[in-house]
Amino acid sequence: MFNQPHVVAVIPARGASRRLAAKPLIDLCGKPMIQHVYERVQMATLVDRVTVATDNERIAETVRKFGGEVIMTPSEIHSGSDRVAHVARYLTDADIVVNLQGDEPLIAPQMIDEAIRPMTENLQQKSPHKDFQVGTLARKITSAEELHNPNVVKVVIDIDGFAIFFSRSPIPYMRDGDDKNKWHLQHPYYKHIGLYVFKKDFLSSFATWKESALERIERLEQLRIIEHGYNIKVTLTEYDSIPVDTQEDVERVRTLMHQTTVKQ
Repeated sequence: MFNQPHVVAVIPARGASRRLAAKPLIDLCGKPMIQHVYERVQMATLVDRVTVATDNERIAETVRKFGGEVIMTPSEIHSGSDRVAHVARYLTDADIVVNLQGDEPLIAPQMIDEAIRPMTENLQQKSPHKDFQVGTLARKITSAEELHNPNVVKVVIDIDGFAIFFSRSPIPYMRDGDDKNKWHLQHPYYKHIGLYVFKKDFLSSFATWKESALERIERLEQLRIIEHGYNIKVTLTEYDSIPVDTQEDVERVRTLMHQTTVKQ
């Protein structure tokens, strides 16, 4: 039994990006995006250590310059979870490893704690439900635009709070719902937030698995875990975040950061 699990947060940050060049280094109100993410993770009360996992020396140097920790990884690693699994072998002090996306500069520290807490209770044998190796977050979808946007990943959850499936499609399909713009008003749909909490030992197994069929079709790495028969605990949150995938996202985040600064 663990008294207090040691939690290490890993922020995977690739140098290459299909949509935005050198995305982690994009300036957001005077700081590179990776620094905003790093500082927000540090504010989470349940995180003991933060490190960036990257294949890019420019990103590594930027992290070192603002005083952050960095671990270099091979460039042939393509998914964030695979990059985190690679780094986990060096985290000898970790019981729990958190995978936080490097393109979420507005992520609330409270969200990180919400995702970690069920795993901490599970390791301390306080969890009343079945065992699990992975935790994540989801938020209720409130608009038809989100529901039908393939860039917003949806998750279906069972009665005990475990993921049944993830998809870019609106799932479940509402057979008798003629007006798709009202589906979210007739049934609760959930947006998956790409933050993962792993038991450290689980990552040793994950690192040996090849890309799965469902993962390849949907381009969602978490489906590899479900295909191998492991449980993913989903914690519902009231918070939301804005992943930066396009130049429009960059401008939106800059505007929100500026508004927050002015209010303060």
